Amino acid sequence: MTNRTSRRSFLELSAVGLAAAIVPDVIRPAAAATATLASAKETSNRSPEISIWVTSGDERFASAPQATWHPAMGTPANPQLQLNPSTKFQEILGFGGAFTDATCYTFNQLASTAREQLFHELFHPSEVGLSTGRICVGSSDYSTRLYSYDDGEADPDLTRFSIDHDREYILPMLRQARQANPDLFLFSTPWSPPGWMKFNNSMLGGSMRNHYFAVYAKYYLKFLQGYAAEGVPVQALTSQNEVDTDQDGRMPACIWGQEYEIEFVRDHLGPLLESSGQQTKIWILDHNYNLWGRAMCTLQDTKLRKYSNAVAWHGYYGTPDMMSKVHDAYPEAEMHWTEGGPDYTDPGYLTDWCKWGGIFSDVLNNWCRSVTAWNLALDEHGRPNIGPFPCGGVVTINSQTREITRSGQYWAFAHYSRIIRRGARRFDSQSAAADLRHVALENPDGQQVLLVTNPGPAKMIELRLANMAASVRVKANSVTTLAWR
Repeated sequence: MTNRTSRRSFLELSAVGLAAAIVPDVIRPAAAATATLASAKETSNRSPEISIWVTSGDERFASAPQATWHPAMGTPANPQLQLNPSTKFQEILGFGGAFTDATCYTFNQLASTAREQLFHELFHPSEVGLSTGRICVGSSDYSTRLYSYDDGEADPDLTRFSIDHDREYILPMLRQARQANPDLFLFSTPWSPPGWMKFNNSMLGGSMRNHYFAVYAKYYLKFLQGYAAEGVPVQALTSQNEVDTDQDGRMPACIWGQEYEIEFVRDHLGPLLESSGQQTKIWILDHNYNLWGRAMCTLQDTKLRKYSNAVAWHGYYGTPDMMSKVHDAYPEAEMHWTEGGPDYTDPGYLTDWCKWGGIFSDVLNNWCRSVTAWNLALDEHGRPNIGPFPCGGVVTINSQTREITRSGQYWAFAHYSRIIRRGARRFDSQSAAADLRHVALENPDGQQVLLVTNPGPAKMIELRLANMAASVRVKANSVTTLAWR
């Protein structure tokens, strides 16, 4: 997390919809004509029914009456939302949340039957179907205590290295989640190296000593190998959570100057993973939108791009369109949104699905392939927590009663991850309607999906798809998922 007074300011900023719409490349007239003919042929074979699910008021991902495609007639009386499936963009990896030490501890407090039911709900492809997960390499601020895998005095030979702490409840929770969804994609992030590798000799704040780069690369490799031996292979990693802040020494954190991050990935971590046969991908930055310039300068290093061609983003400062600046310069680089969560003290914690629905559409419309929230589960006080921030979980598990409460972010996720499948492709959608946030995708099986977030009053909109149209009423303060074949 980035130094700030609270996450509520991030939510309020996101709600105003600052993200710029992605404008597709100009299509030449001949190509446009071909695309129009293809779209007309496609719609002639289309089923007329549109399935709809809504979260609004007392409804939670509730099935709504179907809409129907019909031949488009003239200029629509209602705001128009134009769909252009022939103009496709990035492929989607998935949606999920962080398995912090605090989250896994909280999951572990549930009785086995209750936990099995919750994991089926969260991860099984027939339910919410969360399919990405973030793992902490050592403690983050959301931990039961401060720890690394090699605490104590300097140990450059890593003779003390051990993942024993994670065997108690972190690894068991990860294995159980993978049982519910065998396709769960896991990526890992450290908040701090062991204190003895840093100038301040502490995991709290401070910066890295470059003469420990080679040792730290081996430390990370031992973590990956240890997890794989426990049946939890990790598919991707970031080298540091939030490279540009030490959080004033109030929590596990470490500043990495840009030249340090480049040197570590290019000269140490990347080559070591390659020589050891590790297939784990490396994602750089893992910090806010407003560091887009740093991301571009890092990707300028061609030797680094041999080992890393993906950027991890947080949304606490800046705006989502800043990610598109990086994409425009490096279109082959992948983008992933790797952290964002609610404030449990926010009065809207249970009902802020429009904030999160809008955030998710903004990051997808600005090239992200995955959306991963912060803590999947915490208690009613936002604990366990050894840091300064009032974060809430995607779900809350009461520390006394074990009652499970689902946040507004949970219901926003349901609209995306229940319907959008791994391998889906985003396609172009355009609308001038005020206060309407939207994103459109096509699943690998050809099903097309539209997500519409309406934080304002109820309104009628008209969908246009080639020569077909459909009128849809979107409720006030709602997230709506529409799907058709």
